[in-house]
Amino acid sequence: MVQKKATTPATPTATAGGPEIGGKILIIEGRFYDDVADALAEGAIAELDANGVHYERVVVPGALEIPQVLAAAAPLFPDVYVGAVALGCVIRGETSHYDVVCHNANHWLMDAAINAGIPIGNAILTVDTKEQAMARASGGRNGKGADAVRACLALIEIEHRFSEQIS
Repeated sequence: MVQKKATTPATPTATAGGPEIGGKILIIEGRFYDDVADALAEGAIAELDANGVHYERVVVPGALEIPQVLAAAAPLFPDVYVGAVALGCVIRGETSHYDVVCHNANHWLMDAAINAGIPIGNAILTVDTKEQAMARASGGRNGKGADAVRACLALIEIEHRFSEQIS
């Protein structure tokens, strides 16, 4: 019996994330903290541009609205959009509202993505302080916005690989 060697998934390259991905990436951007949102978007867009990927941005007030937009856009996948990137920030406050927002934003984001089969990169930051948020968001292609794009592109690549095995 011949055993197949396990392979490690490749990190997406400029070729893997280029225009041949078949559509645009939907960026859903919660802007409750404008400076954090700006830094996340800067990194995400820099990574998309570096890979030659087209995108569309939708802006919402905060993290809780992000999954609602993804669910509303779900019928447009994969004809218009082939993946999505969620950008936002939740900073711990003095009440339990932080826990409610963090849990629900992330739970319903993943629920919408999984149920609709949408590759998503998640950069909804959940932090204790504004300083922590800026440290994670800043850095252009080294920040969390760019990390979310790379995650999305990797998932698209994996999805393409699986669909090739089916056909």
